[in-house]
Amino acid sequence: MTPVWRDHLTQIIVFAVLFLGVSALGFFAARWRRTGSLDHLDEWGLGGRRFGTWITWFLLGGDIYTAYTFVAVPALLFAAGATGFYAVPYTVIMYPLVMIALVRLWSVSYKHGLVTPADFVRKRFQSRTLALLVAITGIVATMPYIALQLVGIEAALKTMGLVGASGFTRHLPILIAFAILAAYTYSSGLRAPALISFVKDALIYLVIIVAVIYLPIKLGGWGHIFNAAAAKFEATPAPGDGILLNANNQLNYVTLALGSALALFLYPHTATGVLASRDRGVIKRNMAALPAYSLALGLIALLGYGAIAAHVTPVLKDNNTVVPALFDGLFPQWFAGVAFAAIGIGALVPAAIMSIAAANLFTRNIYVEYFDKGASPAREAKVSKIVSLVVKFGALLFVVAVSPQFSIDLQLIGGVIILQTLPSVGVGLYTRWFHRTALISGWVAGMAAGLWMLYQIPNPATNHLHFGGSAIALTKLGLDSPKTLYVGFLAVAVNLIVATLVTLALRAAKVRDGGDGTSPEDYQTDRSDTTPDKKDPALV
Repeated sequence: MTPVWRDHLTQIIVFAVLFLGVSALGFFAARWRRTGSLDHLDEWGLGGRRFGTWITWFLLGGDIYTAYTFVAVPALLFAAGATGFYAVPYTVIMYPLVMIALVRLWSVSYKHGLVTPADFVRKRFQSRTLALLVAITGIVATMPYIALQLVGIEAALKTMGLVGASGFTRHLPILIAFAILAAYTYSSGLRAPALISFVKDALIYLVIIVAVIYLPIKLGGWGHIFNAAAAKFEATPAPGDGILLNANNQLNYVTLALGSALALFLYPHTATGVLASRDRGVIKRNMAALPAYSLALGLIALLGYGAIAAHVTPVLKDNNTVVPALFDGLFPQWFAGVAFAAIGIGALVPAAIMSIAAANLFTRNIYVEYFDKGASPAREAKVSKIVSLVVKFGALLFVVAVSPQFSIDLQLIGGVIILQTLPSVGVGLYTRWFHRTALISGWVAGMAAGLWMLYQIPNPATNHLHFGGSAIALTKLGLDSPKTLYVGFLAVAVNLIVATLVTLALRAAKVRDGGDGTSPEDYQTDRSDTTPDKKDPALV
């Protein structure tokens, strides 16, 4: 019997050439636009804090719109319909949040040489414990997110016949890909994904522009595509499925979009991309321009309906393969290879940034804070480089040891988890009113409530009795309603309520609070400002 991969030889060659080409760029990036030694977190982990408008635009776009986005969003539309479009409004909502909030984080971080969101919490609330909780939360929430980049690569490799249904060898191509990623991230730091993001975004836009023009021609127009999707959902009715939202899932759609937007701007890798910017103006210009990616995301989502009209069958019963299978069946092999490369390369950028962000959290807020307070900048950089390798290995275990679908469920849990840093990081950028002990209490309450609600959610499609998604039926909360709601939205509400009540109680009892290591003007500082108490972090 002829091996399946031989029928996809052209695709494999195109994929390999492009993948190895950008990997070479990753190693070259160690010398690209370097202003100092990479034995310093400002250089290795933040690119010298000197990325301009264009570099930041590509970096943030590559950071936010991951490989998994390009396979999961269409797969969700393929399986459930309109619910999958929640990804479009949530990315639109996020940019104003970054405009008004993370630009303040950039200023205070630049002024004080901060590297992570937990660094900010440590400075703002003068609490090692609260900073530790924020750091652990960021690392735990980021790990499955990195793993899902592997799921994106795996979907393309499955379609090309390079990943089988069972056996250790089915993971070999992914192991090789992530070994290469680990090597150039270690040597080049944040400059590697910044440089690769130029190629990644060019490929993504090329593939999407061609697809939205070619598919309607091939499939009889967008009218026929939408009719085919509607017919599929009408023939196999399920609660919430369809090309339009219904009364039961509208509330979940709204809260999921808003909650996901809040979560995404709290993820440490988003903060890392922002802190690498040269000045406040760069961030503001990017927040005005980045919605162009949301337009592309909406077009990408429609590929899920295109797969329905084309009667695509998922490879190895994995819905994540519907987009690769669509390109495999309808496009010339060489162009399908370009599309698969766009997905594969699309995993490299966010996976690198996420692993760097998680490593920086461990180094600055766990290792230095608790094990080596006198660590030199070179020592910090060395520890971060090593931890970035460990983080990638841990993410690899998510995919190798558990099913991809369970990894997806873990990522949904990650969004609920990272939302519990909203009071200390997001609200903390604007006010020091909350008592630091109250913020810890709110974190505990919100985390407990979120995990309890997630435990109540089954997923019959995957035979998971618990942690089967992020939408909880209101009947599980004792309400007589078939509607569902995003767990993260409820959990962070519990967090904020508890933090508020405990703060009021502690203030009334006159319990001593920590100080504030920042001043109001710190949140408006720009690179051009004179700051006599602090040198330019990029020149230290």
